[in-house]
Amino acid sequence: MPPEELGAAIHRWRDRLAPADAGLPAGGRRRAAGLRREELAQLAGISADYVMRLEQGRATNPSSQVVEALARALRLSAAERGHLYRLAGLAPPGPATVPAFVPPSVQRLLDRLSGTPVAVYDATWTLLVANPPYAALMDDSSRWRGWELNGVWRHFLGSSGPVVYTPEEERAFEAALVADLRGAAARYPADRRLRALLAELRRHSARFAELWDGGAVGVHAAARKTIRHPRVGAVTLDCDVLSVAGSDLRIMVFTAEPGSEDAERLALLTVLGTQEGFTAPSVRG
Repeated sequence: MPPEELGAAIHRWRDRLAPADAGLPAGGRRRAAGLRREELAQLAGISADYVMRLEQGRATNPSSQVVEALARALRLSAAERGHLYRLAGLAPPGPATVPAFVPPSVQRLLDRLSGTPVAVYDATWTLLVANPPYAALMDDSSRWRGWELNGVWRHFLGSSGPVVYTPEEERAFEAALVADLRGAAARYPADRRLRALLAELRRHSARFAELWDGGAVGVHAAARKTIRHPRVGAVTLDCDVLSVAGSDLRIMVFTAEPGSEDAERLALLTVLGTQEGFTAPSVRG
């Protein structure tokens, strides 16, 4: 399709989405009710210049990661998301691909839990979207790139994360991660990105390969996690992982016991996240 059609559709969807509906403050006088380009770029984790080039028809081959990020940021329905993929010259993801569509209802959940760290992951534990408190808790998850967005990769191959584990807790957590990834591989055997992730993990992590080849079994359960944060110190929170029926998504929620010192530190982190504008994981354009 002509590149102008892609740009016109993005512009039209941007114009219809009010900042409040996207979880953003309205902020001063506006010439139009919809999102500014800079706001859409911030929500999608891409540059404002790239959004402008897309809308002007000067960027004609966005990647599937960029299209997916735009669909989430614009709060598109499933039908609109499919149309956006086709306008970009891409086939919409099929049933053999790990689902990455975040329904508008889940987006609204993140908006309403504005004082609670919440993130949405896909079936491979790749971060799709996070609210500002979660990004602040993880010391700015919006800086993650590429494989860093995947929680399994970060644990086995990335730098040491902020969560503090006892040896027993770490063994149980690793078994649950590997079991989850094994289940996803069985459900989506044709997903190329998942196959590449598994190859990367098996090639470079002896611990992952040991657990994978040994048929590790585990499940994610509600747990208390201590997070070592560089600005507020250690904070201990309850971590729950919720499943979204029919979409194979995981919603990770952190909460603190009311009135506790941890609740005070979490409140401070929430303020930091709001002030510094942490919104979404970044993608490459």
